Amino acid sequence: MLAAGTHHTLHPGDVVLAERGDTLETLLGSCVAIVLTDPRRSIGAMCHVVHSGTGTSTRSAEPALARMRQLLLARGIVPALCEAWVYGGGNMFPALVGEHHVGADNADWALQALARERIPVLHQDLGGTGYRRLLWTIGPDEPQLRTTPVTA
Repeated sequence: MLAAGTHHTLHPGDVVLAERGDTLETLLGSCVAIVLTDPRRSIGAMCHVVHSGTGTSTRSAEPALARMRQLLLARGIVPALCEAWVYGGGNMFPALVGEHHVGADNADWALQALARERIPVLHQDLGGTGYRRLLWTIGPDEPQLRTTPVTA
């Protein structure tokens, strides 16, 4: 059993690095969360990406991933040796928008970026038409996910 740690609730654009026993939580629609951890699960980082792209804030994908990389390196963790989980990228307006939607763009970007960094994705839950509540207490267990369908 892990000792209780600090609870971090991520909002759109947030990037957080935390330690074993700390909890990371966020709510996703079309946004994507990337969770990175070292194989020993002693450190965890999460970002809540609002849209793919190279904007100047961490709401954009490239700056968010760069910030995660910085935080990990500052703690002596090489990002390329981490493992990832990726969640989100839903279509929040399925009655109005078909296959090509912002959530799909976000999901595609996340998987491509992690592949470029050679970071293995342990699990992904992407797409669909539901909101996702993501909760992870850093340690040996996987993140917990609860999905709520979008209602018309």
